[in-house]
Amino acid sequence: MLPYGRQSIDDSDVDSVVRALRSDWLTTGPEVDRFEAAVAERAGVAHAVTATSGTAALHVAYAAAGIEPGDEVVTTPLTFVATAATAALLGARIVFADVDPATGNLDPKAAEAAVTDRTRVVAGVDYAGVPVDAPAFRDLAQRHGLLFLEDAAHSIGSTLDGAPVGSLADLTTYSFFPTKNLTTTEGGAVVTADDDLAARARAFKNHGLVRDRAQQRFPDEGPWHQEVHTFGLNYRLPDVLAALGTSQLARLDDFVARRAQIKAAYDAALSDLDGVDIPVAPAGAAPAWHLYPLRVPAQRRREIFESLRAQGIGVQVNYIPAYWHPVFEDLGYQRGMCPVAEDYYRREISLPMFPGLTDADVERVIEAVRKAVAG
Repeated sequence: MLPYGRQSIDDSDVDSVVRALRSDWLTTGPEVDRFEAAVAERAGVAHAVTATSGTAALHVAYAAAGIEPGDEVVTTPLTFVATAATAALLGARIVFADVDPATGNLDPKAAEAAVTDRTRVVAGVDYAGVPVDAPAFRDLAQRHGLLFLEDAAHSIGSTLDGAPVGSLADLTTYSFFPTKNLTTTEGGAVVTADDDLAARARAFKNHGLVRDRAQQRFPDEGPWHQEVHTFGLNYRLPDVLAALGTSQLARLDDFVARRAQIKAAYDAALSDLDGVDIPVAPAGAAPAWHLYPLRVPAQRRREIFESLRAQGIGVQVNYIPAYWHPVFEDLGYQRGMCPVAEDYYRREISLPMFPGLTDADVERVIEAVRKAVAG
């Protein structure tokens, strides 16, 4: 079965991990510092705070934003459930707003209509690697006194009007899961230009520990002393995984370029199919194309999906609308709330998309899709 996503590991990655394993530091050491500096530079901001997963990065980001019980977070339902769940775990009420029918990204007008006096964060997701309309969300956030969070789990390496994803929002989160644009096996990061947000993020991901004696309540206790002023968690990314990330980051441009080649090949071969929509990006966006979300007739989606699987093509569907999950249904959320997102979901099939796909693999996928759609 040809997978829909797969990591790309070479000898330089293996060597980096081995060097870290043979060093004095397996965690909280220099490889973490090195990786965070490289991620921040790539993002075009001052700070990167690594975490153990993309989900952990979202949890850290919402905590840094000061989300508390009773606050509201406006976000998209067309995402993995973690985008909403991590805010809900801090006590937020999640308000889902509909998406742009062309890109699947959160619609700024729908998001603004969902804002109330309790809203604290608007969280857009770069679906498939296409950057959200950051200027519109920055404007919305400034006018309403909100923070703009960009869930960029799909989009490290993407740019908008020449600016890297990571520099567009108050807080941006990355995921480094194996199928993402680069991997640390599991891992993620929060990036920001804001010193205070970075400090709060760094504290939350490290138990809330305060080691700076100038900030401690009892600094004369002894040189070993450390204090917890606010609760946090252990979301520290180990040096071994950070070393892999630094190695991967050096090859990110090559990964992005290969994804663009695959996307162009799919576009050229599939754009003439009746009832099928290929993924698009708005002017000024240069996506890293984490996914290739093909949309097929809704009434035939399962048939086409199963045909592709039977032909050995490991397709996937991204995503079940977040509020369809029973955990949100049990809170009173109902189907039909975001009809555009639900229509997108009912038609979507993710084709294989990863740098290790050969040209022959791509042709195999194309032939299988054309056969499946033809019926």
